[in-house]
Amino acid sequence: MNIIVDGMGGDKGPKEVVKGCIDAIEELDVGIIIAGKRDIIEGELLKYSFPKDQISIIDADEVISNDEEPTLAIRRKKNSSMVVGMRALAEGKGDGFLSAGSTGALLAGGLFIVRRIKGIERAALTTVYPTTKGISLLLDAGANTDCKPQYLEQFAVMGSIYSEKVLGVKEPKVGLANIGTEEGKGNALAKESYNLIKELDLNFVGNIEARDLPKGLVDVIVCDGFVGNIILKLTEGMAMSIFSLLKDEFSKSLKSKIGALMLKQQLKSFKSRTDYREYGGAPLLGVRQPVFKAHGSSDALAIKNAIRQVKAFVDGDIVNIIDENID
Repeated sequence: MNIIVDGMGGDKGPKEVVKGCIDAIEELDVGIIIAGKRDIIEGELLKYSFPKDQISIIDADEVISNDEEPTLAIRRKKNSSMVVGMRALAEGKGDGFLSAGSTGALLAGGLFIVRRIKGIERAALTTVYPTTKGISLLLDAGANTDCKPQYLEQFAVMGSIYSEKVLGVKEPKVGLANIGTEEGKGNALAKESYNLIKELDLNFVGNIEARDLPKGLVDVIVCDGFVGNIILKLTEGMAMSIFSLLKDEFSKSLKSKIGALMLKQQLKSFKSRTDYREYGGAPLLGVRQPVFKAHGSSDALAIKNAIRQVKAFVDGDIVNIIDENID
């Protein structure tokens, strides 16, 4: 299995991407193809000892930045690391693609270069959502801010398949994010989506309110990209605020500092449960080949775990399973 990685994407640059790729080939049975500026990638690879036949480079001398208009960037920067990598995927030179670069450009490239599975109306950016019981899957996380009920219906199908085949959840519970749990709640999109999803052969448990999402009552959270992105950003902000408050409280006195020292391992464990690096990448479900988005601030650990997710996606034959179920 060969996974194509955007070597220039992400805030931390090629240094962390290359290190993550090296760690991945040591732990996972994969080959890596890095798309990026050859001289820079080769310079980073020289720092490590690794099987030379497991990593190769596709030269790409342009980079798409986060402040560029995504569709224009994909069309104009034909030799960017993201476009070159996705084109190689579409041509069958790799089994999956991963980038920590511009989310908008990745979505545009997924649609224009890799293209959607026949019958899929919109591809969904799918991410894990930490809960008290482990993780849930949330889609859409921001790819589609304006949705039709049919889109959410397909999101429910794709999310259920991914949760079961990649995350290993048996008969995953699917919930529709809403302002109330009763059937008939919400706006027109929520009401119509509810009626469509309940007719599917899924373990649909109905509506779920935002306050119950962290409890892990459902395995798959279905919503439009506008709502999904707000849920993620609010949760991330709340987690950062809680850690900041805890730090302030534990620093107030000698007694509290001693208490913090005694709870050091428990606090580290709690922090790791909300650490995006542990969960890898977010798949763009609905495109013809595996396309994954890693967090923009990904370090080597996050890149390695994202590659692990891509491998599990390929091993699970998720694209073909979605294709069969949508058909």
